[in-house]
Amino acid sequence: MASTPVLVGIDDLQQQLGSAGCPLLVDVRLEDDHAAGHLPGAASNCVYEVAFLERMEQLAPDRDAPLCVYGTCADSMESRTAAEKLRKAGWRNVREFRDGWEAWTASGQAPASSAEPNNPVRDGTHAINLQESTVNWTGRNLLNKHEGTIALKSGTLETAGGTLTGGRFVLDMHDIACADLKGDSLHGVLIAHLLSDDFFDAANYPEAVFEISSAEPIAGAGPGSPNLKITGLLTLKDATHLVEFTASSGVTDEGKLAAQASFAIDRTRWGVIYGSGKFFRRLGGHLVNDLIDLQLRIVTE
Repeated sequence: MASTPVLVGIDDLQQQLGSAGCPLLVDVRLEDDHAAGHLPGAASNCVYEVAFLERMEQLAPDRDAPLCVYGTCADSMESRTAAEKLRKAGWRNVREFRDGWEAWTASGQAPASSAEPNNPVRDGTHAINLQESTVNWTGRNLLNKHEGTIALKSGTLETAGGTLTGGRFVLDMHDIACADLKGDSLHGVLIAHLLSDDFFDAANYPEAVFEISSAEPIAGAGPGSPNLKITGLLTLKDATHLVEFTASSGVTDEGKLAAQASFAIDRTRWGVIYGSGKFFRRLGGHLVNDLIDLQLRIVTE
């Protein structure tokens, strides 16, 4: 049975470095973070990757030899996760420097590299990548639903001071598809229905436009949580109304701006009233829910 990982403090680790009994140091942060700075002699093996244990077999084939893992800081779980994975996989002499890289640098220790990992956001206008960006819709009635896509015709995001300040997106209302009816003869029937004046009247209103008015950071939002409150104006058919929603945004490893959001709009605000219980009585099976769910995935060039 593998032993419980032993916590190592910074003073003990400093004394062990360079000694005959120094454990193998393993930096379990991102490879980019390791390249930017790491403890002397530390190997890189990111715990977030599925090959973590496979690579550890190469780094430390002797499961009785001492090794010490570390991550970013005591508040981040990567070193704890790595130590527990190794314990369960049979490594018997695992130590954990839980205070991690931030404590090491705060103590005045010289980093092995001084490069800073960052993805700076260039101020100005950023064009949307139309192949990577998507707008998905879901429409429902009492028991069923349809879902599909609306094509983005063009789009831009505006940034200043490293933050989002505005943007404009144009939807092609002639290019609507239904994923759940793909290959079914009813697909064309539904799309014709949606393009008609029953719904979006694409012949007279071929485009819908959303313009961002403001993007406010959400206080305390962590990575992976909605961190922006987006406010903007949606023009659909001959009406323009305010829309608010939250989005999770960030910068990709390639330096692209990216965001995802999921929210609902009440179609009747834009005069799309077919099958709405607000405007018709005794609809029976023709009832259509007023809310349309939208899922956005936006990536810049």
